[in-house]
Amino acid sequence: MQSKILSRRDLEFLLYDWLKVTTLTERARFHDHSRETFDAAIDTAEHIATDLFAPHNKKSDANEPHFDGTSVTIIPEVKRALDAFSSAGLMAAGQDYELDGMQLPCVVEKAVSAYFTAANVATSAYLFLTIGNANTLLKCATPRQIARWVRPLFAGRFFGTMCLSEPQAGSSLSDISTRAIHDPVDGDEGERQYRLSGNKMWISAGEHDLAGNIVHLVLAKIPGPDGKLIPGVKGISLFIVPKFIVDADGAIGERNDVVLAGLNHKMGNRGTTNCLLNFGEGKFTPGGKAGAIGYLVGNPHQGLANMFHMMNEARIGVGLGATVLGITGYLHALDYARLRPQGRHPAEKDPARAQVPIIEHTDVRRMLLAQKAYVEGALALVMYCARQVDEQRSAPTPEARQHAGRLLDFLTPIAKSWPSQWCVEANSLAIQVHGGYGYTREYNVEQFYRDNRLNAIHEGTHGIHGLDLLGRKVSTQDGALFVAISAELAATVAKVRAADVGVELHAAADLLEEEWQRIAAVTQALYAAGDMNKTLANASVYLEAVGHTVIAWMWLEMALVAQLNLPGASPADADFYRGKLQACRYFFHWELPKVQPQLELLASIDTTTLDMQDAWF
Repeated sequence: MQSKILSRRDLEFLLYDWLKVTTLTERARFHDHSRETFDAAIDTAEHIATDLFAPHNKKSDANEPHFDGTSVTIIPEVKRALDAFSSAGLMAAGQDYELDGMQLPCVVEKAVSAYFTAANVATSAYLFLTIGNANTLLKCATPRQIARWVRPLFAGRFFGTMCLSEPQAGSSLSDISTRAIHDPVDGDEGERQYRLSGNKMWISAGEHDLAGNIVHLVLAKIPGPDGKLIPGVKGISLFIVPKFIVDADGAIGERNDVVLAGLNHKMGNRGTTNCLLNFGEGKFTPGGKAGAIGYLVGNPHQGLANMFHMMNEARIGVGLGATVLGITGYLHALDYARLRPQGRHPAEKDPARAQVPIIEHTDVRRMLLAQKAYVEGALALVMYCARQVDEQRSAPTPEARQHAGRLLDFLTPIAKSWPSQWCVEANSLAIQVHGGYGYTREYNVEQFYRDNRLNAIHEGTHGIHGLDLLGRKVSTQDGALFVAISAELAATVAKVRAADVGVELHAAADLLEEEWQRIAAVTQALYAAGDMNKTLANASVYLEAVGHTVIAWMWLEMALVAQLNLPGASPADADFYRGKLQACRYFFHWELPKVQPQLELLASIDTTTLDMQDAWF
């Protein structure tokens, strides 16, 4: 029976037919690998996700963690699933052998993680926060810190979090007020110790007993000589603040002064604890002194730059999570539509005739095709970004690595935001396909929608990423990122034009080129406005327009491969490729035209929303 978690055939198409990931095995880092080892890792992921993650997805949603004032209770299936993931070595799947890793390419690692997020996003959150935490420390921690904290994280003995937001600051990190006071101790030069006090809000996986320790990565400000906090983001530093103190030999000691103040109760991802944490409130006083013990990571006042290692990884992870929730919703809707009989064709009025499966109805097919176009386009984008991570890390020349880095920087806000908007729309359509059953709890699609709706806010809203894309990414390095992405689109257009793939794909290539040229012209017009308030007034619309055009690019890439592979394909493969071509046709006919009126509004430097005043609401 076909899995309703993910389509393995679709993953194989992206990995092997399109992205040619087996060519990575020609590089030293991946020389030990082959398609067989990649498939084995994905097989393991599919098995564990199917057997241990998916079965308790609804149970953990209905029985969310609860806090009795002393401890948090989580259903036991969560720990069993997490232990199986760790025991399989998947926590360090992308890491060096010397860290007991598998040295899988990032693009294969994302394929592995996709199964777990699609099967149970709430339980998976504990894992992928931990991996992001450990990856951040690898980039900026000392060897001593890596030995003490990172190795247990990759072994699954410790779990990790990221602690940025505060109740009064939200996304405005310049306004955080958690402070860190230097606390000199013997051997301090090896791991600079501080005492932290303050509050952190919206901390996913912030309290539990699923692992032996929780390693919080905390943003805080070190006061200046006058005792005052440095205003803005320049004063922010990054600290390791463990739930339990760990001695030099790795033994877990006394409780640190990190205290759960309460759980936040969300509409989705209910199985993940989401916490308000108090640091240094005095409930515990490790070493008999006030403040939670924390260890400085990197240099003082470089905390935001260091934390962005985790944030950028998390943003692509959020995009992947939004994508696979859309995919599993689509697969559930497709299965339901094939099995649910209801009604007859419009030309068939005889009530004595048998009802047809609802997939026979044109409007249901429209909704399914829209979902397919959204979710498979989004998956292509996220996997393409993961492939750029591999290029950035292992391409044979500095120029190739730099080019991949520029592509990745430009695409990250799109890879986070586009799936978080349009794969939620796919989930909404999945509910619609189910009709009245879709919004009942007996069926899974209503939960997928609730879980996925959070992703538009996780790791930055659309508005924040629109400002990032238009306000920074298109102009940084004198426009080098925009030039890099333009070159890649032009290369795709040239490939299609040079291939014997028919008039329709050639016309799609022409349309893609025209839309990108319009985007370039609109970008110049926005910056020519001479007023950044006006330039950025509709940045989220700019993000949508560019995002839709990027997804069209992804579809043209996939359609080219499908068309070239179609001759001589088996009947099953031929159906698969024709499905890709039809989804590409849908996106170019129905979705890409939405970009033109958005670009016209942007080019007019429309200030309707900017001019709106508070009192007028």
